[in-house]
Amino acid sequence: MSAPAFVRSFSEIGNDDVALVGGKNASLGEMYQQLARAGVRVPDGFATTAEGYRHVLTSAGAWPRLASIFEGLHQDDVADLDLRAAEARDVVYSAGLPDDLASQVIDGYHRLQAEYGDDVGLAVRSSATAEDLPDASFAGQHDSFLNIRGEADLLDHVRRCLASVFTARGVHYRHRHGFDQLKVSLSVGVMKMVRSDLASAGVAFTLDTESGFRDVVFINGSYGLGENIVKGSVDPDEFYVHKPTFEAGHRAVLRRRLGGKALTMVLGAAAADDPTHNVSTPESERDRYCLDDAEVLDLSATALTIERHYGRPMDIEWAKDGVDGAMYIVQARPETVAARADARTLTRFIVQSHGEVLSRGRSVGDRVAHGRARVITDPKQLKDFQPGEVLVSEMTTPDWEPVMKMAAAVVTDHGGRTCHAAIIAREQGVPAVVGTGDGTTRIPDGAMVTVSCAEGETGNVYIGEAMYRSEDVAIGTLARPRTRMMLNLGDPSLAFKTSFLPNDGVGLARMEFVINDAVKVHPMAAVHPEQVIDADERAAVEHLVRGHADGESYVVQQLSEGIATIAAAFHPKPVVVRMSDFKSNEYAALLGGSSFEPVENNPMIGFRGASRYAHPSYAEGFALECRAMRRVRDDMGLTNVILMIPFVRRLAEADQVLAEMAKHGLERGTNGLEIYAMCEIPNNVVLVDEFAQRFDGFSIGSNDLTQLTLGVDRDSELVAFDYDERDPGVKRMIAMAVEGCHRNGIHSGLCGQAPSDYPDMAEFLVEIGIDSMSLNPDSIVRTTMAVLDVEKRLGRVPA
Repeated sequence: MSAPAFVRSFSEIGNDDVALVGGKNASLGEMYQQLARAGVRVPDGFATTAEGYRHVLTSAGAWPRLASIFEGLHQDDVADLDLRAAEARDVVYSAGLPDDLASQVIDGYHRLQAEYGDDVGLAVRSSATAEDLPDASFAGQHDSFLNIRGEADLLDHVRRCLASVFTARGVHYRHRHGFDQLKVSLSVGVMKMVRSDLASAGVAFTLDTESGFRDVVFINGSYGLGENIVKGSVDPDEFYVHKPTFEAGHRAVLRRRLGGKALTMVLGAAAADDPTHNVSTPESERDRYCLDDAEVLDLSATALTIERHYGRPMDIEWAKDGVDGAMYIVQARPETVAARADARTLTRFIVQSHGEVLSRGRSVGDRVAHGRARVITDPKQLKDFQPGEVLVSEMTTPDWEPVMKMAAAVVTDHGGRTCHAAIIAREQGVPAVVGTGDGTTRIPDGAMVTVSCAEGETGNVYIGEAMYRSEDVAIGTLARPRTRMMLNLGDPSLAFKTSFLPNDGVGLARMEFVINDAVKVHPMAAVHPEQVIDADERAAVEHLVRGHADGESYVVQQLSEGIATIAAAFHPKPVVVRMSDFKSNEYAALLGGSSFEPVENNPMIGFRGASRYAHPSYAEGFALECRAMRRVRDDMGLTNVILMIPFVRRLAEADQVLAEMAKHGLERGTNGLEIYAMCEIPNNVVLVDEFAQRFDGFSIGSNDLTQLTLGVDRDSELVAFDYDERDPGVKRMIAMAVEGCHRNGIHSGLCGQAPSDYPDMAEFLVEIGIDSMSLNPDSIVRTTMAVLDVEKRLGRVPA
């Protein structure tokens, strides 16, 4: 009778073998077998089986001792839990490896040496039989080891891996999720070590981890071994790729963010107790991305292949080998948090007022919470943590999870959106602000603070208890009115979350908001930094554009990716992008802007909108705006973008701007391009028939149209009582504009504030038959319901 097979090669295992080799190893075997022909690279290896784990404990007679250790376990007694877990680990490690199991492990090692060379380094990784299941992610609960060489070292680390089934964090997590400690077995995966210490590593998700938006691949990475990202020791680079346009053949990174990447984890001596350590990343490498665009796109293609095979959103670990230059997949498991979000109800948090900002970082989740800050600088302080406090620390580790589940919120100095703190915070549904850099020094211990992740990708920590509210928005059953209900949006970091609101697209995407938030510099200052008068501002401009060929390429990339993120979030619905509409004083406030802008007494009706675009002093800046929009539509494939020209005073000005756009590759009608004009000047209404021959639609800007119809400065508090969009004269102008659009067969919409603020204004717009209205996100559901009521009264059937 042949000996039992306690070791299986990756070529012998697959997804159906979770009970045999755990989720991690089953998935590695599945990909190694099924996806290699599709270009997915998985290092070869083998796995010990759950039967092998039980064989170890049975041979040593260890089961009764383990059962007695866990009798009466109480998860909230952290000190007792630690003692029991340590005792259990000692029992497993001391059991040793039976000769038959050890012999099979060595045979597997020899096979890898024959394939990769005698000096092949090994990764020895744990894989529990309940780990990485869709409803119970045990990721990071057990130990793994890198750069293992030699038979004795391998056997010792297999024993260490098996013993790590009873880490304190694993015991606590398992107990909390209702798993019997003795019924969870552990498999050890042994695979070729990918030399990412000489290159980079990270994680790829086939959805956006914060919003659950499924049309993107989200990748982060840093130099060296991937453990720094998991721990949260570094601020990684981030990349997004839009799935629909990628699969349609458009090869472009949708959006990227340069991380600090201050540390690089490298290998030490193979025989050392801790064979890895961190070194400081050179400044030149911090200032460039750890992956180039081609690598990001190749990795996205691999991630999509894996997602298609598994039929669900995936969480994928990748590593680039610095020796052979190839990209390897070293783990893939179902994404377990964002994918489970309830799409029928959306909870929105709105911060109404707040105190001073103490610290800022990357927001995790979209919630707001307050509590007393507990600054932890030594793990020994965790015993004093009280439920409902805000955990503030440099970083977190899996050992901290019993405390994290009691926290109202989490703030860390280090880490990105896939670090340990972020993963656990998402799972617990608490807000986290990671990578602040200064949270532990800026936030006073014991102070009442509010942690807000509801204001975009930047998370804020405010002093005191901020005023905020939450609202549950039922979105699953809301009918669509005949009138298109669109959104006003200018912050790309809010786009994915906002897209879940019931909508018909974006009626106003404000380019100037993207310039302010993403470009951060006056376009002309980026092109001509030498003309920036202030030396400090000039240095700041040069620092911003570092890593790019020149200032022009910097502006085009930042602007196009900001707009593209909004367009991708709502694709294929229309997204109307208004070209920049800063006033001269607002342009002057941008970095380097004062060197290029005039000083005007009344910039509200001065050098703004269309008058700037062909003017010699801004022609180069407008050319960059056009290049960016051409990249969004032509290179990135987001042809749902409609362009809109603001503040077009005269017909001749319209002709001049349209000719300038065509010169830069944005000709109306080419590649389906539609160009709208803002209708915000009385002359636009008076000459609506003539303007309609030049544009595909009008979007009525009720704010400026009210100002210019009534002759009221809308920024002046002294005459605020005279400013009213519901004035009969203003409403007559709006009605005339809509009638003119209908008469000429072009689109009519309104993107001003009025329907967001006044239900009777929304009712008026429906009655005159406007095609669309664009609203602020916080009023879209309420106004949609009101519009449905009006349309019902008018006998219009919902769409």
